[in-house]
Amino acid sequence: MADKDNGKVEGLRLQVYLAKAGIGSRRKCEEFISEGRVAVNGEQVFTQGIRIVDQNVTFDGRPVYPAKKMVYIALNKPVRYLCTASDPEGRSTAIELVRKAWPGRIYNVGRLDFMSSGLIFFTNDGEFTKSITHPASGILKTYTVETREDIPKDMLDEWKHGVSIEGVRYKIEEYEIKTNKRVTLTLREGKNREIRNLFNSKRFKIKKLHRIRIGSVSIGGLRPGEYRFLTETEVKKLLKSGVHKK
Repeated sequence: MADKDNGKVEGLRLQVYLAKAGIGSRRKCEEFISEGRVAVNGEQVFTQGIRIVDQNVTFDGRPVYPAKKMVYIALNKPVRYLCTASDPEGRSTAIELVRKAWPGRIYNVGRLDFMSSGLIFFTNDGEFTKSITHPASGILKTYTVETREDIPKDMLDEWKHGVSIEGVRYKIEEYEIKTNKRVTLTLREGKNREIRNLFNSKRFKIKKLHRIRIGSVSIGGLRPGEYRFLTETEVKKLLKSGVHKK
């Protein structure tokens, strides 16, 4: 038999089935399986390679069904909003801003930190999430950065060649100087807090960090807190440029 995740020959692998149901990215679903949070036909499983054809699948005791419709939302996240499903401290979350667009289960694709703003996606498609966030995806992300200090060109040139900070390698792909204190930076890998770590290493104070583009999708005219659905063409372009590119 062919060994393909097409749901027709041998069904979907369990972690793929969960991802398509909107439980999370494929990588996150693999963690859920390892943690014993998934059951197939009432039996707790820890094996990721199980194929799902017509079995009953549950996650944390709740039935799981593949999403009938995939949704892709672009949000201009304001500052002081968390990229998390909920916050025990009661702080505002970005997902609250898109609940009217899609009341079903969705989650953010990647993150922007609490004091950063700009473009972020929400979806129920785990494969889309993997394509955007996987380190190997190579999808470019562009940010506007404003600082209190003048930004020297030689510092940006140094970062373009690549630097190591506390054993971690950082590198920007492109930059454009807008004013003495404002630049746009384009990253490919997008490590956690990469831009803040770069500027902090030089003792620069960031006043504003705002993401304006992910791959071929620009924030456009979205105002803070506004959102829109991605078009089918935009989704296809993002998937083509991500980890599923041929």
